Amino acid sequence: MTGSHRAPRGGSRAAAREARRQQARRRNQMIGAGAAVLVLLGGGGVVAVNAFGGGDSPGDAKSSATDDKSSGADTLADAKVLIDGPTAKPLTSTGSWAVASTADGSSASDRSFVCQSQRFADPAGVRTWVRNFRNATTKDTAVQYVEVSNDTTTADKAYATITGWLSQCSTAQVRLVASYAIEGLGERGVIAVFGQPTADKTNKYRTISVTTAGPATMVLEHDTVGTTTPKPDAVLATASAGLKRICAQTGSNCGTGTPKATASLLPGPDASGFMAPIDLPVLLSIDKPWVSVPSTVRSGTECEKIDLKKAKSTKSKAQTYVVPEAQAPTEFGLDATVAAFATPAAASTFVTGVRKNVDTCAKTTSNATVKKTGTLNFSTIKGQTWRASYDTGGGKIFTYRIGIAAAGKHAVYLLYPVLKGLDISDSAFTQILNRAAERSVTFK
Repeated sequence: MTGSHRAPRGGSRAAAREARRQQARRRNQMIGAGAAVLVLLGGGGVVAVNAFGGGDSPGDAKSSATDDKSSGADTLADAKVLIDGPTAKPLTSTGSWAVASTADGSSASDRSFVCQSQRFADPAGVRTWVRNFRNATTKDTAVQYVEVSNDTTTADKAYATITGWLSQCSTAQVRLVASYAIEGLGERGVIAVFGQPTADKTNKYRTISVTTAGPATMVLEHDTVGTTTPKPDAVLATASAGLKRICAQTGSNCGTGTPKATASLLPGPDASGFMAPIDLPVLLSIDKPWVSVPSTVRSGTECEKIDLKKAKSTKSKAQTYVVPEAQAPTEFGLDATVAAFATPAAASTFVTGVRKNVDTCAKTTSNATVKKTGTLNFSTIKGQTWRASYDTGGGKIFTYRIGIAAAGKHAVYLLYPVLKGLDISDSAFTQILNRAAERSVTFK
């Protein structure tokens, strides 16, 4: 049949994806056994952190007042240094905040904030404080987590560990929806916003900041429910007030001027130029985290007609994202290809060609139905998404979400099979394409 789909789900594509799923399972088992994970840092360096374990046994607990491991043993020894209810007021415009609980390192729970992978970022540090807050009017909650290290060098490592936890978050059904670099607050800092859909079609948002001041590393998380991604301003203002209290005791640099948050991606832990699993879409029916494995560069479905050699791509790679532990068909997953070109014009020409192929596919391929679902039209990113279906006869229809975008000298192509109960919205897929394009600029 003219234009029939040549890679039905029961064939080579499903078999290849199952092989990648098995590879991902083996990798998860290795990580679960305590393997070190390499995390890319903002400055281009690499630090190895333990993915799980460390700090979870009672013997690893850090006391708030009895440890004396350094000359700074008395640093932040009193809980009075922590944020109080009035100081948390900038987090919401209504209601008042109250302290719900305060714990030291020996009594705090193993997980205090989103994506935390182990009890302490610095197991050999001096002390840890955890304070929880609640707003009775809005039902919002918040937590302040402070670790005191022996010196600024180990505090830097604790900061890298925590930002690494955020970058490679293994919390199921949580996605990174926005992130920022902080200026004018402590020595360094980031803010990340994580989203999690709820059954009533709202989202639970966790806005979290990580900053340092001398030997102290501070995390502030604000949890709220809504339909709009929170701005960073409220957490930034509250974190600034909290860090000033710490700086007053440590004599550290708390920054000058008005703190500012600038949109900036968290560094990705996986292959350079590709999305991190935390960038991937969230589905209520999938309660396990995404993982990525190397894949094979393909030409797409019948519509795209991708030919990177003809387009003179200088380099290309592919990744497949799967959920190996989920109860899902073997076809489930997201394929991503990133290609580099000699010039931005060459990348743009390639993407324009693919867009034309898909836009005209319904006219040139008799069994294809194609619908545009989203457009990216920014100064640095241009792209398009579609939903394409192929009728192969006998009542069999295969449907895919397709995305292509250019970002500078790079192009990114996404393919997502639409399965029963495992689809995502048009806007969600367009957002994923945008994130993939943003990540692609580091591809080398």
